[in-house]
Amino acid sequence: MNDGRRVLIILPAWNEEDGLPSVLREIQEQLPYVDTLVVDDGSADNTAAVAKAAGSAVAQLPFNLGVGGAMRLGYRYAQQHGYDVAIQVDADGQHDPSYVPALLERLATGEADLVIGARFAGDGDYKARGPRKWAMSLLSVILSRVTGTKLTDTTSGFRACNRPLIEFFARWYPVEYLGDTIESMVGAARSGFTVRQIPVAMRERTTGRPSASPFRATVYLARAGLVLLLAMIRRMPEELRAFTPGSPVYTAFQQDAVERRRRQLTKA
Repeated sequence: MNDGRRVLIILPAWNEEDGLPSVLREIQEQLPYVDTLVVDDGSADNTAAVAKAAGSAVAQLPFNLGVGGAMRLGYRYAQQHGYDVAIQVDADGQHDPSYVPALLERLATGEADLVIGARFAGDGDYKARGPRKWAMSLLSVILSRVTGTKLTDTTSGFRACNRPLIEFFARWYPVEYLGDTIESMVGAARSGFTVRQIPVAMRERTTGRPSASPFRATVYLARAGLVLLLAMIRRMPEELRAFTPGSPVYTAFQQDAVERRRRQLTKA
């Protein structure tokens, strides 16, 4: 789907030299109209070199900041280079780029500013078990209330946002644990942005291995609860209001999006 919007896929990557070339190749083959940015998050291997060899733009951090720090840099790159849409995609191959057109379509309708590619929403056979399932279910219930919509996968890193939210995240994006998923979503929702989800199927990662145990799931829930609490009480910087719904910047964006959508439907 290419309706004239400039789309950037941001891939935060830490020591992903083995799986990254195939991930980038798949994106380029399926989505020739998008650009990619690999944010090398202080890797000790050749992540940056293989990304450049594969034809991607690369930004390098001097040391490991985690996904939040990498994505903050990615949003700043998207903002400075004039992209209309930014999409976060994991560098380990879990996120299927064939779902990107569906993310773009949901944004194009104007119904959402942030679209989450969600597991447990009717597509794919991914299942969480035990304490981790309970933790994720509880978070989904709470965040569904915060955002005013049903969410089934609040920690998904497969997400797309529009230009006003790029401006917002370029100036404010949490770098703490779970800040890139839970706190960023809560901050956007509290500021008036609309969050929605679409069902996606996740794949097995091509590198690394997931960590899961009852103890870790319990720790995860406790830390997620703390992150959520802080996200609900933390004051947002006043400067961000210039880009939130109701602002002149956001209104101008909406008008442009409506006109673009009208032209697209007329051509169809």
